[in-house]
Amino acid sequence: MRITRSIIPNLFTLANLFCGFTAIVNIADGEFWRGALFVLAGGFFDTFDGIMARLTRSSSEFGVELDSLCDAVSFGVAPAFMLYKVFFFQYGEIGILWASFPALAGIARLARFNVQVTNFEDKEYFKGMPIPSSAVTIISYILFYHQTDLINNELKVPLIFIVTILTSLVMVSNIRFDNMPRPSKRSIMQRPVFSILFLIAVVGSILSSGKYIFPFMMSYILASVVRYFILWLKSTRAATDDIDESEEAEPNPFD
Repeated sequence: MRITRSIIPNLFTLANLFCGFTAIVNIADGEFWRGALFVLAGGFFDTFDGIMARLTRSSSEFGVELDSLCDAVSFGVAPAFMLYKVFFFQYGEIGILWASFPALAGIARLARFNVQVTNFEDKEYFKGMPIPSSAVTIISYILFYHQTDLINNELKVPLIFIVTILTSLVMVSNIRFDNMPRPSKRSIMQRPVFSILFLIAVVGSILSSGKYIFPFMMSYILASVVRYFILWLKSTRAATDDIDESEEAEPNPFD
């Protein structure tokens, strides 16, 4: 076996997979907070494997495929399994199907991303919500809202269904979602408003001990959906105007 410099980012990627597996084990034992911490640790390794790949100049198609396989476990299967253990277990086989939706949609989104990759540079936007963002949305709702008294018990059942379906749909949608800004002057100058909002979200989440994570994630989803429909309406109107102008009768030179 030939050891190359690509082993460094690949080890970070495999650490992400280990965290995802450990999260599933803890969730199976009912240790939901420990499971969530391991999903968060997986997100840390998922972020830094790309950074290490760029630092070592070892980005490759193999790394992209390995990253997606590990993400499928840490951010697809683990949150879906938490949904099942916390709530959907009571519905039997139908509950298994409902809980699996985020995993199914997330893995489909990863496959679509892989076949559309043209280079290994960071992208400002993604088509469909990234699967780590979906995992954060689901887990933050479960820990800080579904299992607490912050919302009425009557709202918990419809909300967990809504969160499950919404996160699944936006992952496989064509809606454009902003990538997490990098801590660099160039990234901040390119997207100053989003960078400021992201910083506010991080600080707010820390100061609230995590309670604001879910509202911030829902704002991220809703803002992306609203922007998509505004752009869609503009493009539809522009296309209609072009058709109307092309169908106008040509002036008669004898009038």
